[in-house]
Amino acid sequence: MRTEAQRFRELVVYVAQQSQADPRCGATKLNKILFYADFRAYETLGASISGQAYQKLENGPAPRRILPVVEELQKEGACVWDERSYYGRPLNKLTALREPDLSVFNPEEIALVREVIEDLWDLNATEVSDLSHRFAGWQASDLKEEIPYSTVFVDDPRPLSDEEHAWALQAIGEYERESQKSR
Repeated sequence: MRTEAQRFRELVVYVAQQSQADPRCGATKLNKILFYADFRAYETLGASISGQAYQKLENGPAPRRILPVVEELQKEGACVWDERSYYGRPLNKLTALREPDLSVFNPEEIALVREVIEDLWDLNATEVSDLSHRFAGWQASDLKEEIPYSTVFVDDPRPLSDEEHAWALQAIGEYERESQKSR
């Protein structure tokens, strides 16, 4: 059985492996690649790849479980953080130490992840963070709050007004309350 946890672990290893030659890919960019891959999959394939929840952080969206999962992968010897320098600034790069198990993904998911990596390849951490700040779901969420996958369908690159932000928070709260009632 392929669990979401397995899929997320292998996705992290795969992105680290595929981004190895990208000198700009540190922790921030890794988080954005995972975010865009999952949200683009939700939009185009009907479900995220990893099933992970993403939260709003100052530098943009990040998977809630990224730190414990990477810590587990490090303990197993599957990857390691390498401290590097990028134009004189420190960059923590996740390096894969083993091949990812791609059998947990379908070909469309792998193609989508490759496409996201290619789309973001030339961007550094600041640029990819700035790009993610245009995402309506990130704008509508409060710091450390979960970003609903459904916000991928909101196509509005301008910043939300205070009134729109308040309305979005109210709508998200109502949706979450209704979802919990139906469980």
